[in-house]
Formats: sequence, structure tokens, C-alpha cells
Amino acid sequence: MSKIESELDKAVAKLPLLKNWIKTRLCNLWQKLSPSLNKLQGVNFATIKVFVFTYKWRILAVLIILYAGSKAYDYFFPPSGKGGGAQTITSVVVEKKDIPLIIEATGTIVSNNIVDIRPMVTNTVSKIHIKDGEEVKEGQLLFTLDNRNDTANYERLKALADDAQKQYLRAKELVAKNFISKAGLETSQANAKAAQAAARAAEVQLSFDSIRSPINGRAGIINVFPGALVQASNTVVSATNAASTSTTSAMVTITQLDPINVQFVIPEKDIPLLLEERQSDSPLKVKVSVGNSGKNTYEGKVLVIDNQVDPTIAAVRVRAQISNDKMALLPGQFARVTLNANTLKDAIAVPSEAIVIGPKGRVVYIVDKDDKVTPKPVKVTYEYQGSSVITGIQAGDRVVVEGKQNLRPGSKVREAKKPSAAPAEKSNTPSAPEKK
Repeated sequence: MSKIESELDKAVAKLPLLKNWIKTRLCNLWQKLSPSLNKLQGVNFATIKVFVFTYKWRILAVLIILYAGSKAYDYFFPPSGKGGGAQTITSVVVEKKDIPLIIEATGTIVSNNIVDIRPMVTNTVSKIHIKDGEEVKEGQLLFTLDNRNDTANYERLKALADDAQKQYLRAKELVAKNFISKAGLETSQANAKAAQAAARAAEVQLSFDSIRSPINGRAGIINVFPGALVQASNTVVSATNAASTSTTSAMVTITQLDPINVQFVIPEKDIPLLLEERQSDSPLKVKVSVGNSGKNTYEGKVLVIDNQVDPTIAAVRVRAQISNDKMALLPGQFARVTLNANTLKDAIAVPSEAIVIGPKGRVVYIVDKDDKVTPKPVKVTYEYQGSSVITGIQAGDRVVVEGKQNLRPGSKVREAKKPSAAPAEKSNTPSAPEKK
């Protein structure tokens, strides 16, 4: 093959020499014939016949040389329409269909409801009714504080309230018999109401000694112990030293895990899509995946879109809710969110690899009925996962996807053959053992 290629290179290199030789021969022939042609006063069939028969071999040699030169030029410098035959391509016929507008984002799993359990009174922990990580119900008793003093105070004020109420009823009877004045009755009534109010306040104070869960959820790590002193403040005041151990946090944190929320941000440019779909009755749907594998996917809906854009990141916060019945998700986990923001009706989508970016913009190659290609300028309105929604072509057009690198307007193409499944099936069939 190397010898043939070298011979072809030598032949191509001699083409300019052959061209100059032909020009020289034609010039010499013209100089030789021009005196005879100038002598001719008129041209007729007899004159032409004599001329042809006189110089027939020279004319034939010139025609052969011109024909051979033309064929050689076409062979080494083929025109774009004929060189190499039809080019193999892969194409698709586009159709109108509904395209979902997908927005991908990253977010964080957050609890739907979370409460730090803190004491309302200063007291010591008498009993703990739950364990670390236990599922609790709303209203379930969590802690009991030392309530002896509050119970005694409540019972004392309750007795005073009952006695004041009896005094008031007795005063009403005496007023009816004119034994006391109406002013004395009003004083007795005021004393009864004050005593009842004091008793109710003592009852509320006593209820603070029984700490209950305000929500359904899972208890976290318990940060207090029986006998620990807790204060009526924002934190459980405690310290660690040689004599005692305590912490500076909530007594326990109750976290609602089912359902659970995911919070993420959407770029400012995608806000119109969200707000347009939000006006409809159907809620926005989301799919959430947690972990690197992406096997566990949870479906949910958008709860709220924030009412302002964060100018530092040019994005708006969105919160969605998903089911967590298996309790596999915990607050703080990293999540990937896929949001179905809207749907394009009767859109035309093509594979993104079918679009060619050139100096004049984006174009696609359309194959006509004669298997010739024509470039069509298009505009991309949306792109997601290798598919692009475009305008500029019509449904039913055949678009080139693969093999478009060397195409030119008017190039002849042919569709690539699809691989048959027979060889694959044959390869999957176990072969018979070889005979030894």
C-alpha cells in the first residue's frame, strides 16, 4: 500500500507539469493554424471537412488529452456533491408532544416540626418517662418535676377559694334577709373571684411540673437525669465538675419525621415557571433522592415558595413535603431535588447532539425525500438531559442526529443500518463443549 500511495503522490505532483505541457502544445498548434485561418475568407462545410481531414490526428490527440485531464481533476479534486458517495447518518423524525419543564436543585432535609423541651419553672427532675430516641405522641408525659411544694400550694389556695365561694353564697342569703348590706355582698363576691383566680394560677404552676410532648415525633438524646436541677430559662443550666454532671441545652428535642420536608433554592431565572404553574389548582410535584446511589427516591409536593428573592445568591427558597413512613430520612441530610415546574404543550424536541453551532447560530440538518440534506436555523427554548426543545422546524421533518460533521448543503446521505438482535441472542446461547 505504501508503494501505491507513493506512486499516487508522484502522479499528483506531475499534474501541474502536465497542465503546462498541454498549454504549450495548444499554443504551438494555434500559432501554426492561425495563418491558415486568417487566409480563409469564409467558412463552409467543405472547408471544415478539409481542415478536419488534414489535422485529424492532432485534433483527436487534443480531445483525448482534454478528456483525460478532466477525469484526472475530478478524481483527485471531487466536487462536494459527488465525492465519496452518500454519507452514512442516523436520523429521527420529530413529532409534537408535551415536554415537562424540569428544574434540578440541591437542598437539605428539614423537619416538618421540631420542639426543644425546656422547663417553665425552676425545679428538680423527679422522673423521666421516656428513653433516648423513643417515638412519642402528642400529650405524652415526658418528665415529672418535684411537685410537692406546688401541690401543697395549690391545695391551700383551692381550699381558700372554696371557702370564699361559700362565704359569698352565705352573704347572698343574708342580703335577702336584710342582715347585711349589698356592699358587703359585693365584697364577698370579689373575695371569692380573687381566691378562685389564685387557685387556677396555682393549678397552672403545678401543671408545669408535668412536662408533656406538644407534637408527635421522635425524642432525641435526653440531656437531664433524675435529681438534676432545671431552671425556668431558655436553656437547661448545668455544668460538669468533679461533683455533678449537667448540660447547657434543652432537656430533650422532639422532631417530627413523618412527613418530613426538604428545603432548596431555585434560581431567579426559573421563578416565572414556578409562579405560572402555582396559579393552577394542581400543586407542584417533586422527586427527592438522598445519598450517592440515588436508588431511594421520594415523591412529594411543594408546600410554599418564599415571598422574596435572596439578592446574595439570586435565588428563592422553596419548601416541599415528602413521606417518610420508613423513617429513613433525618433532618440535615443532603438531598437532590427534581421539580416538575411546568409543561410545554405540542413542543418539538430533538436530541441535543443533532444541533450544530456555527458562525450564524444553531442549525439542524433536514433530510428531504431525495435523501439530501438542507441546514435549517433553529432556536433552543429549553434543554434537559440531552433533549432540546427547538423552534424553526415542523413536525414530520427528518433530522440528522449522528454523522453530521462533514455534511454540506445538498450532500447525499443514507440511513445507517440498525444492528440486528440475532447476533446478540446467539452470543447469549451457551455453546456446546468442544470434543477432545
